[in-house]
Amino acid sequence: MTPFRKVNLIVGWGVFLLATLTYLFTLEPTASFWDCGEFIAASYKLQIGHPPGTPLFLMIARVFTLFALGDVSKVAYMVNVMSGVAGGFTILFLYWSITHLGLRIFGQVKKLETPQ
Repeated sequence: MTPFRKVNLIVGWGVFLLATLTYLFTLEPTASFWDCGEFIAASYKLQIGHPPGTPLFLMIARVFTLFALGDVSKVAYMVNVMSGVAGGFTILFLYWSITHLGLRIFGQVKKLETPQ
């Protein structure tokens, strides 16, 4: 493993941890305004929300509602936890995408600068 790859992995997971903790510390314990309540209820009962229904979100949220251990008052909190963790993963993959594109761009510039 190259030193850049090792540092990229460590910093990426650090960014994920920092973002996820930020989301979790600022989490809403209940349903928010607009569609959140509908999505929480639909995921808890594994029903179809309004079209297009967002089936992947509802299935993943259903798995997180199982961590409420039958306590209906914790279902909204667990779905919000899922959203926070998903947001952390989004930032992780965004970081890795930016470093990958940056490496590709600067790698091509470096090749152009080498004398023939």
